[in-house]
Amino acid sequence: MKDKTALVLGAGGFIGSHLVKDLVSNGYWTRGVDLKHPQWTPSPANDFVIGDLRDPDLVREVIDRPFDEVYQLAADMGGAGYLFTGHNDADVMHNSALINLNVAEYGYRRSIKKLFYSSSACVYPKYNQTDPANPRTPENSVSPASPDSEYGWEKLFSERLYDAFHRNRGLDIRVVRFHNVYGPEGAWNDGREKAPAAICRKVAETPDGGTIPIWGPGSQTRSFMFIYDAIDGIEKIMEAPYTGPINLGSSEMISINDLTGKILDISGKALEVVNVPGPVGVMGRTSDNTKIKYDLNWEPWMTLDNGLPILYDWIESQVNGGNG
Repeated sequence: MKDKTALVLGAGGFIGSHLVKDLVSNGYWTRGVDLKHPQWTPSPANDFVIGDLRDPDLVREVIDRPFDEVYQLAADMGGAGYLFTGHNDADVMHNSALINLNVAEYGYRRSIKKLFYSSSACVYPKYNQTDPANPRTPENSVSPASPDSEYGWEKLFSERLYDAFHRNRGLDIRVVRFHNVYGPEGAWNDGREKAPAAICRKVAETPDGGTIPIWGPGSQTRSFMFIYDAIDGIEKIMEAPYTGPINLGSSEMISINDLTGKILDISGKALEVVNVPGPVGVMGRTSDNTKIKYDLNWEPWMTLDNGLPILYDWIESQVNGGNG
């Protein structure tokens, strides 16, 4: 039987690099595309193209056949320090929109069998996420639209773009709203890291008895999904005849100060936590998994107590000069 073919756009990034490993291990002939190779371990992709997906000619060249599956993970993104200061808004919207306009067009032209689009929980309205204890993120709560950042606005636009290509041109899509994903081999010190990696880095770098700054009041809540759960959820969604959008995340909500406490316990250090002003986004967010549990019988299995030690050990090795 002919091997299935897959194309992963954003294959040099955190989720994309892990996804490529999974696809290749499952027998897919896989092409990866990104501006860079994965930073931590070599990609096992059968073909890896270094290129800029904002360029329509490059997208036309890499989508050169009717791939069985295309995964569109490429975006200009990062953590709170990158997305919520306002300094990068033009780049975030311009770069990501160009990528998605190109991918939708050439995905349609090449008769792609399934196209996965990675949207984000940032599409959800700010007005439903002001109470840290009771955020609302069911899929149908996205309107009236009021995302928390320009990143969220672009993601919402691109959701509509892919849906329009589905309705008008028959493009078979899967639109997934990722909630925070964490794990080894992700950003941890370049200004684009998410809260778990940023806090692990601060703790690992600080001598016992020292002080670490935590942005915001610390009462803001989030949920975090381990990378292996993310890959498993992607597989489940791609197998289902469900175009989405659908949440993919953990419903294990935790405050940022409590997350910090868990990481301190893992490290064995006694550090003083000081909450300081900084970009925080919405005050409360967690993944409403009602739909994915009911429709696809899926939920993540890795708890923070099991996943955070893996992340901390990896980041501590990086801080100490290891190679992961």
